[in-house]
Amino acid sequence: MSFPTVRMRRLRRTESLRRMTRETRLSRDDLVLPLFAVEGTGVRQPVASMPGVERLSADQIAEEAKRVADLGIPAVILFGIPAEKDARGSGADARDGVVQRAVGAAKRAAPDLVVMTDVCLCEYTDHGHCGLLDGDEVANDLSLERLAATAVSHARAGADVVAPSDMMDGRVAAIRRALDAAHCESVPILAYAAKYASAFYGPFREAAESAPAFGDRRGYQMDPPNRREALREMQLDLDEGADALMVKPAVPYLDIVRLIRDRFDVPLSAYHVSGEYAMIKAAAERGWIDGEKVMLETMLCCRRAGADFILTYAAKDVAARLAP
Repeated sequence: MSFPTVRMRRLRRTESLRRMTRETRLSRDDLVLPLFAVEGTGVRQPVASMPGVERLSADQIAEEAKRVADLGIPAVILFGIPAEKDARGSGADARDGVVQRAVGAAKRAAPDLVVMTDVCLCEYTDHGHCGLLDGDEVANDLSLERLAATAVSHARAGADVVAPSDMMDGRVAAIRRALDAAHCESVPILAYAAKYASAFYGPFREAAESAPAFGDRRGYQMDPPNRREALREMQLDLDEGADALMVKPAVPYLDIVRLIRDRFDVPLSAYHVSGEYAMIKAAAERGWIDGEKVMLETMLCCRRAGADFILTYAAKDVAARLAP
């Protein structure tokens, strides 16, 4: 049958009809808020390139955790910016490190909030790379022990989920072994499995003070033209013990999200990264778009592509717009 018997507009006429026939829904349960932890007390440092985002000391992380929980957002993910950095990224697994203290503060303030931690060395090394160096090369195998030790320290501090973002080969297996040996076998791993060497990360590197001192990360992060390679990365991380997977960035890589969703039946996330967030905010400030509507539509598109949950700096704004 075709027109005029079929009229697709019939079920679009009213908001109630549209609500009844929607294929994809966005809820507060789909959101994770990234937070940047810094040293000190009473610290709230705005990030110039990311309006509405601040770097927070542990006491302020606790306040933010309560606000997030009150909004009905189920989870946050913590990134740490230590006061001092060195070649080994020693602060990454320090018992009293900036993330470790922030984890404890967040869990005490909001016990039911899922606290995830980013596991990487880039924020902690003085060279800004995600692993240890051998000369001017990032040494994959030498980095695995440091990454595993970092994940264990986060778990012992109370992290509910650890999320390795470094893109070293074999790091999921190394982290799984270390967690199990440390009697943290119940802590799941959310693997940044398809993390692309993207130009959309600029504002994050300002916020996290993690820009490489030399070179770039194309030698270990995925090459943007590659699609099939993402399937291999996902399969390898699952084989090594990952419990959930991530695609990063989100919107420019929704074809990858759909590809992974169709292939693997495991929890899948998309990271709506700093550059994507900043672009919407900048256009909204200039009056070129309705920022709130565009942000909501963006989150919905991530869900429609197949993401089960979305890491986004807009989580609080989006949650406030959604029905409980």
